[in-house]
Amino acid sequence: MDPYRETAFFCVGRAVMFGVLAIALFMLSFAFDPAVGLRSGGTCGLIMSAILLWYAQTAHRRKPRNTETFLLLPKESRPKDDWSIRVFSTVMADTYLYFAVRTFGYSVALLLVGVALPWLGVTPAK
Repeated sequence: MDPYRETAFFCVGRAVMFGVLAIALFMLSFAFDPAVGLRSGGTCGLIMSAILLWYAQTAHRRKPRNTETFLLLPKESRPKDDWSIRVFSTVMADTYLYFAVRTFGYSVALLLVGVALPWLGVTPAK
């Protein structure tokens, strides 16, 4: 894997994992009602997916110097000319899209399970 893609996956993946941790803790606060917890987690995941899609759409307009990925790259690998900046932006857009699609899939799965639980007879603890 080239240094741009490897560093981008590390940075964006870490950010997504912190978001997933926050969503999991939010879901845990609804432990008394698993269906509500799963639906709230799915909704928050959809919001995170929308944010990642927005970042993917606007990656070409951002300056590479304003990204964490740029700071973590070795100085000799940082984009300098127009071509390398275009490649860097494309890699960032692809990375954001990769995580957005997966986040969307997991969010829909959480929502479906959250909607199905009441149909299966799972009720909140009283």
